[in-house]
Amino acid sequence: MNDSYNVQVLERTVKVLEVMAKYPYGMALTDISRDVNLNKSTVFRILATLQYYGYIMQDNDGKYKLGYKFLELSSAVMERLDIRKIAHPYLDELSRITGEVVHLVILDGYEGVYIDKVDNSSGTIRMYSQVGKHIPLHCTGVGKVLLAAMSVEEVEKVIGLKGLPKRTENTITDAGKLFEELQKIKEQGYAIDDIENEEGIRCVAAPILNYHGETIAAVSISGPTLRVTRERVPELVHLLKDYTLDISRELGYKANDENII
Repeated sequence: MNDSYNVQVLERTVKVLEVMAKYPYGMALTDISRDVNLNKSTVFRILATLQYYGYIMQDNDGKYKLGYKFLELSSAVMERLDIRKIAHPYLDELSRITGEVVHLVILDGYEGVYIDKVDNSSGTIRMYSQVGKHIPLHCTGVGKVLLAAMSVEEVEKVIGLKGLPKRTENTITDAGKLFEELQKIKEQGYAIDDIENEEGIRCVAAPILNYHGETIAAVSISGPTLRVTRERVPELVHLLKDYTLDISRELGYKANDENII
């Protein structure tokens, strides 16, 4: 089966789905075939495949309609869109209280991506982070939080595809040590970037959880090591976990006392 044939099948499938989306109460095979200008046997094969995977359902009248599988996809998209709006007031307050930069990061493929940044710091040192910028997972606090929520197989895939490039003298570049670090993060519920990604910058990070208890984002408090000292880390972690728990609860997460990755 050549690539052009695969693309053609995909294009036809998209046309079928777009037509069906206009008819929430369902369509007969004949009507779908007419609207997409394809013969019924071709449309039937497309529908049968989509139905097998749960993207299409058939009612008692034999009409086809979009299946509940699309709800899973749309909810995942909406979750990503809503999280920034819900989290921003908390990030702003957290930045004002600590006087440091606060980031919100989600997973994008095998990297993290900043979707919000609040900088109420009074210092002259400015970080290179910006909304929309992608970051590595192995050497950032938020990235390690996201990695800690993955399975061993998923982490191995990330390492295989992206490697463990050295960013500073403190960057973890050994897979075994990284797995030890991720286990520690799971147990304590937060991560530390101890000058691992950017010289002179230390940060603490914690997860945001959805109503399933799954990590869907991470928040970090970052600043120069002169201000974000090792002695100050426990205080920042305590604040961060309180705020990320509040955000998680707004997203439907139910917990008693603490975040769990």
